[in-house]
Amino acid sequence: MDKGQSPFYPGQPVPVELFVGRQEQLDRIIKRGVGQVERGKPISIFVQGEYGIGKSSIARYVQFLAAEKHGLVPIYASLSPSQTPADLAARIIEGTMHSGQIHPSRGEKIKTWLAKYIGKQELFGFSVNLEVLRSDASKIASVHGVLDFLGQALEKSAGANGVFLVLDEINGLANEPWFAQMIKSLVDTNALAHKPLPLLLMICGTEEKRRRLIENHQPVERIFDVIDIEPLSEGEMREFFQRAFELAGTKVLDEGMLVLTSYSAGVPKVMHLIGDWAYWSDQDLVIDQDDALTAVVEAAEDFGRKYVDQQVLAALRSQDYRSILSKITSGNRFLKQDVEQGLDDSERKKFNNFLQKMKTLKVLRSGDVKGEYIFNMGLVRLYLSMQRAKLGRKADST
Repeated sequence: MDKGQSPFYPGQPVPVELFVGRQEQLDRIIKRGVGQVERGKPISIFVQGEYGIGKSSIARYVQFLAAEKHGLVPIYASLSPSQTPADLAARIIEGTMHSGQIHPSRGEKIKTWLAKYIGKQELFGFSVNLEVLRSDASKIASVHGVLDFLGQALEKSAGANGVFLVLDEINGLANEPWFAQMIKSLVDTNALAHKPLPLLLMICGTEEKRRRLIENHQPVERIFDVIDIEPLSEGEMREFFQRAFELAGTKVLDEGMLVLTSYSAGVPKVMHLIGDWAYWSDQDLVIDQDDALTAVVEAAEDFGRKYVDQQVLAALRSQDYRSILSKITSGNRFLKQDVEQGLDDSERKKFNNFLQKMKTLKVLRSGDVKGEYIFNMGLVRLYLSMQRAKLGRKADST
């Protein structure tokens, strides 16, 4: 069967046309963030959620709306694997070079302004002159340098009302004290300026990374409007799968949809992974229960390789550890005493070792309440859920 383009994007931000749900969070960002910056007031937002929950997709989608309807210049900077202020500045310059994709007329003026950083034209855009970029990045790698650069970007984007800067993939920089200090100084310096730059600063990261920023520089705690991103609801997942498979001319039967949504658990990264496997394995343009279970089995292996650390996988080969983990059912945080009540004698004897091992591997961390534990990697539990589907599938076939 000849296949066209898959409507799923595992490992990538979701395209605008496939974005579903998050209406409460979107309304808050638009009203309290975009709308205020459009009127000239600087705003800072931290979009917070576990890995794979769709933070980058939300940032990209809101940037699209902000550019289309509110006249903001959308600059998206992925900071992986940045380590220094010059790295940060370079990523911001690169993000600015690509900011015209939503609004081409403004984009051409930006490209003309930043022409010295552009290498040769390529089939899908242009390359970056890294030598010139790195040289200039060191010159603007300061609070005033970044603000001046963003101010020029706004001036070159004739008719724009403000700048929407997204700093994503902050994992490495969140551990650097200078980064937290620079972010706080950037916000304060702009706010105290004679004419503040209308800047919407959005940082995307996990709750752990926001806490790390605060540990490195406590005043950071006061500057952000924190927006939590939770798993998608059953209805939102159904809407996503329905819309995606319709783009591929494929029907999803109710029993197939139930499997897709049950094992995706509202995590967009997993939804795309399972959906992609279902798309490629389907042979009749109808996703039934068998197709969906096959996709879950394949996705479980793929997911483990891509997103779960090999040391964690090795630790979880212990049947007792897997059994203990399967009995932690209270979400991304739990109390030790609550879980202990559901364990058998063998599991209870190994529970303390399990907790310490998971903390060492950074799967768990201690919470604010005595005996509370929080998952740094909620996806590990989801992986085991998919693994159970795989084992059940093997048992059915024997």
